[in-house]
Parts: sequence; C-alpha cells; structure tokens
Amino acid sequence: MTEQEIIKAISKVEGIGGMTVNERLYVCGLMDEFDKALIVDKNKAKKILELLGVDKPSIEKIVAK
Repeated sequence: MTEQEIIKAISKVEGIGGMTVNERLYVCGLMDEFDKALIVDKNKAKKILELLGVDKPSIEKIVAK
C-alpha cells in the first residue's frame, strides 16, 4: 500500500481524533498493513501512525515493542 493509498483510507474516516490507536487502524482498514510494516518496515509503520495523528513519543513506544 502506498502512502497516497494510506492517506486516502484515513481521509474517509471522521472523528478519528477521539479514537485509540487500534480503533484508528481498524476503522481505516490499516490493521494488517500496519502489522506487516511493524515486521518488515518500521519506518512505514511510523509513517502510518503519524498519518493517523499519533504523537511522536507514542509512535516510538509502539514501534519499539
């Protein structure tokens, strides 16, 4: 999935700010993409979280697991 496709998926969802990270990933259809990225491309995983509006300290904690 390209960055543009990820942005498009995120833009379809309203009220994302009040959701948990897992909820954001799920409603945007990015759960599987994120899980794969955590294994093979941590930079892509970070970018997905950034595009979802997750703060930098949280991104670092999530990706470091």
